[in-house]
Amino acid sequence: MEIPAINLKAIVLVHWLLTVWGCMAGLPISYALGNLSVLAVGVWAIAQRDSIDAVLLFLMGMMLTILSDIIQFSIFYPVVVFQGVVRFSAGMAILSLLLKPVSCFFVYQMYRERGGDYNVNFGFPSVTRNRDTYQSIDQQEGSSSPANPFNQAQDGKPGVRAY
Repeated sequence: MEIPAINLKAIVLVHWLLTVWGCMAGLPISYALGNLSVLAVGVWAIAQRDSIDAVLLFLMGMMLTILSDIIQFSIFYPVVVFQGVVRFSAGMAILSLLLKPVSCFFVYQMYRERGGDYNVNFGFPSVTRNRDTYQSIDQQEGSSSPANPFNQAQDGKPGVRAY
């Protein structure tokens, strides 16, 4: 099954519109700052079509705003009866939150299309099972002879070891 190609401009535009409508009433300024700053990274990803880093940062920012939005909704969601503007604003913010995992999936597809790896590597050292770089201890180097195993000079002074 072929995954439909969604334009990055459409993702940024839809989330910008839902964020603006979500910021009308009821939510704190941190909701607006967090989401709009991630959308600014999305604009950077649109402007630089060949940048893998821009798409990766946009993807990571979208994932972080999912967590941030859940925390902010749980703290600041009003319990009292809604008025019209607060109801509309909360609905648009929740709709934006529900669309973010789908958007993350499409942004990840764009990341792969631009040449990103299937698995995201953050640069941490990792242990691999590749044994091609190991040297066998059974092999002896040609510079030392069996009679002189420690490669010492004949006059008793230590020689230079060949590693």
